[in-house]
Amino acid sequence: MSQLKKDSKPLPSAVSVLIVDDEPGMRSFLKKALSKKFALVETAASVEDAEQLRSRCHFDLLIVDIRLPGRSGIEWHEAIDDQERRSDIIFMTGYADMDVAIRALRAGASDFIMKPFHLEQMMKAVDRCIERRLLKRENLMLRREVSIGQSSTIIGSSDAMQEVKHVIERVAPTNAVILIEGESGTGKELVARQLHLLSGRQGPFVPVNCGAIAPDLLESELFGHSAGAFTGAKGSREGLFSFASGGTLFLDEIGEMPLKMQTALLRVLEQRTIRPVGSEKEIKIDVRVLAATNRRLAEEVEQGNFRRDLYYRLNVLDIVIPPLRERPEDVVELTHHFTLQLAAELGVKEVVWSHEDMLKLQQYSWPGNIRELRNMIERCILLGKPPAEYWKQQPKSESSNESGYPLDWSLKEVEKHHVMQVVDIHQGNKSAAARDLGVSRKTLDRKYKEWFSTHKEEEN
Repeated sequence: MSQLKKDSKPLPSAVSVLIVDDEPGMRSFLKKALSKKFALVETAASVEDAEQLRSRCHFDLLIVDIRLPGRSGIEWHEAIDDQERRSDIIFMTGYADMDVAIRALRAGASDFIMKPFHLEQMMKAVDRCIERRLLKRENLMLRREVSIGQSSTIIGSSDAMQEVKHVIERVAPTNAVILIEGESGTGKELVARQLHLLSGRQGPFVPVNCGAIAPDLLESELFGHSAGAFTGAKGSREGLFSFASGGTLFLDEIGEMPLKMQTALLRVLEQRTIRPVGSEKEIKIDVRVLAATNRRLAEEVEQGNFRRDLYYRLNVLDIVIPPLRERPEDVVELTHHFTLQLAAELGVKEVVWSHEDMLKLQQYSWPGNIRELRNMIERCILLGKPPAEYWKQQPKSESSNESGYPLDWSLKEVEKHHVMQVVDIHQGNKSAAARDLGVSRKTLDRKYKEWFSTHKEEEN
């Protein structure tokens, strides 16, 4: 067997490989060669030994001999649940059987190598497998980016937004952790995307809403898990930190993160390593972390709801996005932008905004900020009615303030009215409404239950 060429293409070091072969010499030979390139290389003499290793650790690549004691490599491969199998596999055999080779390839093998082989032949097969795996990961993240369908352009020429843009341009090329603060609907994720776009980082932008994931699943979602780490974890899974390798992880609504996870996140930010749930292996990461919140984290710290040390670690630099009511001069620009964008997306004619309409848009307080403005414009376009019709539908009262809500309404009544409006805009789709409102679907269902159960009790 020849020696590996020095100009062999370098691969990411954080790759794990499992070699399954009943020949000790072959296991030793491949482990020695692959350990020079990859972070974790394990060996097993049988399917049973391999299963024990897989139950404790996820492997990106399996190199498996077809003829193994007790159970063949192909039978083992075919028995693994397709939905849980995340490892690529290369089969080896010393028997030139075309039917076996065809069966192996039909079972989903990435490659099929005859023994004896040159090391260079095996390494080229490994290169192809890992490159395909990385390409799949990139395609997954690109599909996620396209599905969001949002422009990365920040709209607004007010002094406040010009300052935000200036800060973004200055700090984007750095690797600094940045905290983005602002009310729901002000565009915190858009700012995070702009920071990623201008950073020059080649990896993907991966957003995650910390408040939309069940607390007991958040650790697995971020760090990944090994098979058997908890009930229902039939296979290993990579976390969002791994998906964001070389790129940016955006932790939206960081104030919703449980205290236990705050401790784990602080450790990651300090040590730049993650440990999947149920694994003893530390994995180095190259990920920039951006965080956002609509809460006042300084107050949350004083109340004991947020770790002080994590707050200081996140708040090295903060970007505060002002609410739309504090920059009415941006409303006109945003309105024109969304009108053109939504009309093109929906395939319908644009609405025409009169001078009177624009004045009313600027006078409205926009409690839902840019998200509410966009939804209102979309509603006007879909209904095909002139903008004046929308204002006629707003609640009117002799004691109403400029936001359209009666001054004698309680905060609970204002919240209920706004939530119902957003749900109505989405034609009863509570999941979509929850995303726009910046809360979880569970929170929205709880509020509905609270409001309408109280209403029924009052009727009775």
